[in-house]
Amino acid sequence: MAESAREKQAPRALNAITGGAAMPDLDKVIHERLRLGIVSALAVNERLTFNELKGLLEATDGNLSVHARKLEEAGYVACTKSFEGRVPKTEYRLTDAGRTALNQYLAHMEALIQAMRP
Repeated sequence: MAESAREKQAPRALNAITGGAAMPDLDKVIHERLRLGIVSALAVNERLTFNELKGLLEATDGNLSVHARKLEEAGYVACTKSFEGRVPKTEYRLTDAGRTALNQYLAHMEALIQAMRP
């Protein structure tokens, strides 16, 4: 089967990005769709509650909880739990490490996109 023009272009484009070095891996912690949504939302908001993130990202409680915990374990997100009256409140904020990781991820993706454009 013949290679498409894009398939032929891909190795040259990646070589141009890396200068012939091995292609660095994308940050797998951020690369997952919901986790990318969480860090992106927190990058433009100082803090968001669990319920705000849940509504914004249209996620279920369980799904959001699992992905937020993964980001917290990586040190990308900080979680603060408190009470408003008798109601528990969970807030998230992006850490400096999370902001750095997001910026590196975005730069990597931008370089890939630019290299693939004719």
